[in-house]
Amino acid sequence: HKTNLSGFRFTPLVVVELASNVKEETITWLLSRIRDQQQNGGAELFAEQLGPSVEAQEKENPNVFLVGASWQRLLSGAEDVGLFKEYNDGSMRGFTRANKHNFKDFKGKVRHDLSDANLRTALQHFMPLSYFQQEKYSERAVLLRRLLSKGLLVQIFPLHEKEELKRLSFSWYKKVKLSLQPLDDIRHYYGEGQALYFGFLEYFTFALVPMALIGVPYYLFDWEDYDKYVVFAVFNLIWCTVILELWKRFSASLAYRWGTLSRKKAFEEPRPGFHGVLGFNPVTGREEPVYPTAKRHLRIYLVSLPFVLLCLYLSLYVMMIYFQMEGWALSVHDEDPTFWTGILLFIPSIIYAVVIEIMNLIYRYAAEFLTEWENHRLESSYQNHLVLKVLVFNFFNCFASLFYIAFVMQDMVLLRQSLATLLITSQILNQFMEAFLPYWLQRRRNKKMIRKVQKKRTLEDKELPLVEQVRLEADMSTYLGTFDDYLELFLLFGYVSLFSCVYPLAAVLVVLNNITEVYSDAFKMCQVFKRPFSDPAANIGVWQLAFEAMSVIAVVTNCALIGMSPQVKAYFPESETQLILWTVAIEHGLLAFKFILTFLIPDIPKHIQIKLSRLEFESLEALKKKVRSDCLVFV
Repeated sequence: HKTNLSGFRFTPLVVVELASNVKEETITWLLSRIRDQQQNGGAELFAEQLGPSVEAQEKENPNVFLVGASWQRLLSGAEDVGLFKEYNDGSMRGFTRANKHNFKDFKGKVRHDLSDANLRTALQHFMPLSYFQQEKYSERAVLLRRLLSKGLLVQIFPLHEKEELKRLSFSWYKKVKLSLQPLDDIRHYYGEGQALYFGFLEYFTFALVPMALIGVPYYLFDWEDYDKYVVFAVFNLIWCTVILELWKRFSASLAYRWGTLSRKKAFEEPRPGFHGVLGFNPVTGREEPVYPTAKRHLRIYLVSLPFVLLCLYLSLYVMMIYFQMEGWALSVHDEDPTFWTGILLFIPSIIYAVVIEIMNLIYRYAAEFLTEWENHRLESSYQNHLVLKVLVFNFFNCFASLFYIAFVMQDMVLLRQSLATLLITSQILNQFMEAFLPYWLQRRRNKKMIRKVQKKRTLEDKELPLVEQVRLEADMSTYLGTFDDYLELFLLFGYVSLFSCVYPLAAVLVVLNNITEVYSDAFKMCQVFKRPFSDPAANIGVWQLAFEAMSVIAVVTNCALIGMSPQVKAYFPESETQLILWTVAIEHGLLAFKFILTFLIPDIPKHIQIKLSRLEFESLEALKKKVRSDCLVFV
């Protein structure tokens, strides 16, 4: 291998940083595991130690290593992880090295044939920190736990590709333009999971435009006429169902184009943090840690569940304090209705919105600790339990006061005021926490390095040397995934779908928030966070169920609001029971219509279904042909 411009004999793709106090023999052993041939139990990768920076400091960690791989090894990894690429006939097929020249636009150049995200996914498959070829699970599990628990492994992350990142940044967020996001470029650089999040953010924003366009005239001309909002509520019911069904079709089209829709789900290995007594797994035939399901259930139902209920009670208690503050502000305003007492009316809602965000943040850490303590064997199980805990609390914490005002107090003026204040305050806080604060902390943490970077670029007009780039990226914040981003969109969807009929400008505010969210999230991904490993996702996962559950709750909420309107009450002047029965009947009818609509709109477009069925048919025919061939050879 020729030495490249960075001074290495290979193209560095991944950075591995070990603790500075790791023993030399441990490092030697680990490097041998990375470099050794596959038949000797190694990963057959390239690895070199990173040298000191130009202005080396004593506190610099010397145990930083760059890892890469040969082109053939990366192609082997792409085949092993089940990568799908476009075939010459236009269909998406599983990539194989034997048929590599039958894939569309295959040039024999790894940078052209595999996306940046695919390169790192293929390499990650062989990394001995996440993959070993021993027959016993216990050996790699023990090693991983020791590396992580004892702090020997500081971090492992993919290195940014400077030229690709520069091009992506320019087309994504560096110029303000009225055009769609470069989803294919985002997928090429960050992977399908990230691209699907930004695709959903963009889709959700466009889906809100009709709501916003209808909401503006309602706000301007019929603000005090609550009766007119019945039409808006009915539109809301249909809207929240249709957009989620159409999103499934759109995401299926994206996933097919990116090769993840047909991709078979990999067999889930136990989580690195999973622990238990060594036992025999009848599925894999290996020895691995076993943890009793009954013991996990005891932890969930006797500790986690009571803790969540306690947190919900505390949230309810805080809500009642908020209503006391609201009553005090109203009494002050009634006694002395001035400009300042008018402003005072909004102070309780603002304080409550800030407290809600703080409680959500504290609860999030507690939920992560509890879910980790429950000791789930699989990552999918861990994520499902974490999402459920967080969603239940966040939903109750953010919307309980609005439900109380709407259906107990039945004060629509206060509901409008509270919804507007909570929505605006939470958006301001989220923008501060997600955009300005990370950027400020990053600049503060790397102030000296950034000055050095700027000096080198202005005086020498050259790119930052690789050693300096690695040190700079190693100090960046770690990207924790799309969990918080989807959670924010889930809550915004709740504000719009549940109560926007009494505050039609909610959709307008969310559209404006989402537009700034696109640019702030893009900036964070490119400038603030380390590059994450790609997630080959085919959909938005459990969040699709969360949004659909919210849309069901929205049907019930909007029907109840319609039933409470004076316009509808006028039809039942003598019998309130009849009104309730009619409201419940209409609500059940709309729910039935919603579920019928779900079945009528296919999740996957017809032309993609045909391509998937054809691929399955061809695979079965090829299998039959192979069986016949083997039988003839045997005979």
